[in-house]
This record gives sequence, structure tokens and C-alpha cells, in this order.
Amino acid sequence: MNTSTPTASRTAPQAAHAAEYLSFRLGSEEYGIDILRVQEIRGYDKPTRMANTPSFIKGVVNLRGVIVPIIDLRIKFGLSEVKYDDITVTIVLNIGQRVIGVVVDSVSDVIEFKGQDIKPAPEFSGALSTEHVTGLGTIKNGDEERMLILMDIEKLMSSADMGLMAETVQ
Repeated sequence: MNTSTPTASRTAPQAAHAAEYLSFRLGSEEYGIDILRVQEIRGYDKPTRMANTPSFIKGVVNLRGVIVPIIDLRIKFGLSEVKYDDITVTIVLNIGQRVIGVVVDSVSDVIEFKGQDIKPAPEFSGALSTEHVTGLGTIKNGDEERMLILMDIEKLMSSADMGLMAETVQ
């Protein structure tokens, strides 16, 4: 007899195996992405702006001969205050056959979650999309708990409004 709810089976990890996430901050929220997608973490360097791109695509940088598009997730997620300072970083990701950089406020650490530590993302109706959120991870430190919003960064980067992952075959 299956006792799991449809929502839990759709979004929460099924196995009790552990997964590691890189935690980072966007404003007052803390997020996590699969550590296996992370190539490196770099300080923020101003990219070369490209014409006719959305405001969240800051431009491109040359990373050891590879041209890397830079996405500012703070702008993409509509944060009101976006400033570039000493703790602003770019997380360089390997997604599909592409290398993409994402700008975040700061990175914290690598956190290991077991399957039971990840709860399904709530479903919202209307304009709020949570399709790139895989779940909510709870971290306990003594009596304190904090929650990470776990993202499917590949799904976010391949969404139609990003325009980054579609490649034409010639």
C-alpha cells in the first residue's frame, strides 16, 4: 500500500540516500543547489554586457577560453536591492553541455541532506512559479532550525525565459 501523497512523490527525493548542496544567499533567503553542478566559485567580475538581453543576464566573461553567460539570480528573482560588494560571488555551473555563471549575494557551505531532511515544495496557484524548487531542506543546529530552498538549477536555466540552453543543430 502506498502511503505517500502525490505531491510528496512528485517533488521530494524518494530514496533515503544523501545528497550534497551548495548553500548561498539571495537577499534574506538561503538556497541550495546540487554540488555536482558546481564547477567553481569566483569573486564577482563585471561581465561584458551583450545587447538585447534581459536585465538579469549581466553579460559574458571569458573563463580560460570559454565564453560564459552571467546570470544575476537576484535580479531574476526580483530582489529590490542588488549591490555588488566584496562578498558577491559568481557560481560557475556545468549544466548540460553549457557552462553558466550565476551571481549570488554570498555562498555559505556544502550541506549534506538525507532524504528525510527534504520536504516537498508547497504548491502555489497564480503567478508564483515554484517549478524550479525541488524541496525545502531543514538544517538543525542545536535548538535552531533553518530552511534552505533547494533548486533544480538545470530546470531554471533551461526555462524558456532564460533563453540559454536551447541550441540549434546544424
